[in-house]
Amino acid sequence: MTQPLAPASLYPPFGQYSHGVKAAAEGVLVTSGQLGVAPDGSVPEDAGEQARICFESIAAILREGGLSMANVVRLNAFVTDRQHMPAYMKARDEALADCPVKPASTLVIVSGFSRPEFLVEVEATAVY
Repeated sequence: MTQPLAPASLYPPFGQYSHGVKAAAEGVLVTSGQLGVAPDGSVPEDAGEQARICFESIAAILREGGLSMANVVRLNAFVTDRQHMPAYMKARDEALADCPVKPASTLVIVSGFSRPEFLVEVEATAVY
């Protein structure tokens, strides 16, 4: 049994996917990649601000599923340039500051996303 998660505080998905899916029987919640788009549709030019929005969106999806960042066991992140890595890592570290166990994490440099203004994308896997 799966439950789609679509917090009202997030900008709607750009296509046919869910922001998150809670798999009740398996005890896993997986988010789609979250981009740095604010609920009003605005996209900051700064990679750090985009990363902060990504983590806020992930936290909202987790809350919608009854979980928190402490339930995250894996992060996959993507940035469009090496220069964005420090800003992303700062936002990640802030988002995980209260987590007693830090999740596994991967950061990949990619050539781009669905729209050129996006600089960061983050997806999470959580367990409960």
